[in-house]
Amino acid sequence: MPEGRYGSDLIVDVIKQYNFPWITLNPGASYRGLHDSLVNYGGNEPPMILCPHEKIAVFMAMAYAKVTGKPLVAIVHDTVGLMHASMAIYYAYLERIPVIILGGTGPMDTKERRPGADWIHTAVPQYEPIKEYVKWAHQPVGAHDVVDSFARAYRIAMTEPQGPVYLCYDAGFQEAMLTDDVTVHNPARTQPGTPMYADPRALDTLADKLVASAQPVIVAGTVARHPEAFGYLVTLAETLGAAVIDQWDRLNFPSDHPLNITRMANATLNQADCVLALDARNLYGAISREDATTGNNEYITPRNCYIAEIGHRDLDPSTWAEDFCQFVPVDLQITASTAVALPELTQRVKARLERNPDAQARVKARAEATAELHKTTRARWLTDARKDWDAIPMTSSRLAMEVWEAIKDEDWVLTVNPLWGVAARLWDFDKPHRFPGNMGGTATGATIGLSLGTALAYKGSGKLIVDIQNDGDLMFDASALWVAANQRLPMLVVMFNNRAYYNDWGHQIHIAKERGRPVENAHIGQVITDPDPDFAMLARSFGWYAEGPITDPKDLGPALARAIAEVKAGRPALVDAIAQNR
Repeated sequence: MPEGRYGSDLIVDVIKQYNFPWITLNPGASYRGLHDSLVNYGGNEPPMILCPHEKIAVFMAMAYAKVTGKPLVAIVHDTVGLMHASMAIYYAYLERIPVIILGGTGPMDTKERRPGADWIHTAVPQYEPIKEYVKWAHQPVGAHDVVDSFARAYRIAMTEPQGPVYLCYDAGFQEAMLTDDVTVHNPARTQPGTPMYADPRALDTLADKLVASAQPVIVAGTVARHPEAFGYLVTLAETLGAAVIDQWDRLNFPSDHPLNITRMANATLNQADCVLALDARNLYGAISREDATTGNNEYITPRNCYIAEIGHRDLDPSTWAEDFCQFVPVDLQITASTAVALPELTQRVKARLERNPDAQARVKARAEATAELHKTTRARWLTDARKDWDAIPMTSSRLAMEVWEAIKDEDWVLTVNPLWGVAARLWDFDKPHRFPGNMGGTATGATIGLSLGTALAYKGSGKLIVDIQNDGDLMFDASALWVAANQRLPMLVVMFNNRAYYNDWGHQIHIAKERGRPVENAHIGQVITDPDPDFAMLARSFGWYAEGPITDPKDLGPALARAIAEVKAGRPALVDAIAQNR
């Protein structure tokens, strides 16, 4: 039997240096050498999590990094596996999430390729399909390049603005004996650099503007990707008496804070004379609206409104993906990490307020006015949520409120889901961990994978992970339920089952009305009926506790209580609730 180290053993040595807790993967022959090394040379440390699809492997790694700030390794099979994973990689890029994606390719030396398979498993370069939505991609050549490129990939992925990276290993190198004596880098010397600090003069200018402002408004995008920034933003807002719009790309601000005007912002924005955008990739979306009559977009803010921005917006645009959204001219652009800029800005604001009684009075007055708007709007939302309370099927508001009643005394985390907007109005999101952010959840076929990764991040913590799961989304990836049962993840899945791919239903109604055609036909090509999927039976087949379908809303609360008890006992649970889209 041959002795010595193989190329894939070296890759495992490099991986181990970074103490990844898990590796998510879907197996493939293009990295059979690496797979063997992970198991037999590396002792399955870090342990593998088998995923039924490459997209699930990457989504799990993405969500884990969102929650913990630490990347996982996700491994995908050559060309076909990479294409399966491409949607999840794209969403990791959109959210600037660090994921270390590894792949293999058929031997680059053509004489070593098996007839047929190794040829169709090889592309030059293999990362071509994803190169426009990863921060970096590389196909190492030789042992020294394997060591250097992994260290570089890790540092690039973790340096802000963060993002996914891809490394592709030649199957020939993986399976060949090492001939070089290669030293693996000390990971302590390959970490990302310090955060980017703001220009002090720019912060002075911004502090002057905010203190002089009559109606400042803060727009927060991904501020709380650094959890400590959640508290920093609260302190700044309270110091200024500034209204806050949370875009929910992360949970950046308490939902029931008196200064939170998310989804009630128009009246305040109409009067805003200063807008401060913090890591807001879609600033235009926050300060504009669509005219329902003309279909045109227009600013809500006055023409003379001063706009300042702190973040990394223009450091990493893709030439392919137009995720940079509508261009917004700004008066002051500060390129910096909000996690370090916010405390410095707050200190400057406090110092100026201490010597300005008129500004102090403005702070007090606008904080009181914003608090009254917040209070009356939240009260109206709660009243509206009880309309048609006993309707069958239940309303989406009833579904959200029943879930809230069941979990509010638990240490809960809500994952990406189709009802986050309803929950934002009706639940009390008081801590940054309550919600990891929703951008990736807008992708069809993303919710269950991201929910699995969130649950993995909190495994063993005692937290209850809640996934309000749309039925059409689960149809894409039903096999992913097996992963939760296999890994004993603390998941409560509540089906928001409207028996349709409803995402496009409203669009079909809109187009039909525009064209004078019958809206009654909007359901064609949308409904998931005849037969109706039995999601509870499906979940049980994968080892879950499950109940449903539940049509009468009065039965939902007791079913949720039983399901939560099962989750606490160590078994994922699913409750299938039939609901309307209102």
